[in-house]
Amino acid sequence: MPSPFRRISVTFRALALLPLPALIAVAPAASSELSQVQAHLSAVESMTATFTQTDRNGKVLTGTLSLKRPGKVRFQYEKGVPILIVADGKSLWFLDYSVGQKQRWPIGGSPLGVLLDPSKDIGRYAKVVPTADPAIVSVEANDPKHPEYGRITLIFEKMASAPAGLQLRGWVALDAQNNRTTIRLSGQRFNVPISDGTFRFNDPVRATTRK
Repeated sequence: MPSPFRRISVTFRALALLPLPALIAVAPAASSELSQVQAHLSAVESMTATFTQTDRNGKVLTGTLSLKRPGKVRFQYEKGVPILIVADGKSLWFLDYSVGQKQRWPIGGSPLGVLLDPSKDIGRYAKVVPTADPAIVSVEANDPKHPEYGRITLIFEKMASAPAGLQLRGWVALDAQNNRTTIRLSGQRFNVPISDGTFRFNDPVRATTRK
């Protein structure tokens, strides 16, 4: 089954949210930072943010992100972009209202598993990448068994007021064809109330407008 994000890249170069795997040996300092990332992910029960997405051609889209664990996320694109990505606790849905289509993937095998499941041990499939800025923690992951999934690098900023002292700044993804997509987050709010209704959606097969 083709990736839902391949479809998005063809239309709007939307999110290249890729699976995260592959244990790689790390130095003690890097191991400590990876543990801090794990602690941050475990401490975040919910998050809202604004995202800015830039593809390799420089095309920019914006929207809002809502995340609630376990298993729920919504990427709501700016007005005029008929794409919606929602995980409802059981499945990850890619919805294209311009053509009345939807696609479904199990959350357990979805690209967003590391963000949606706080019980996942990222130490089993990720490595810390050195950066020139000591305030930035960069975590890179890929699945060597599935090179078609590409590679993703999550970027965190050290911030005392954020959960476990880290704030997710965004990520950079490369797909199997080396198409680069950059996601930047701003206005992050952690552990705020989010209604479960946020993760419901109108069926694009029956509707022509987004909820």
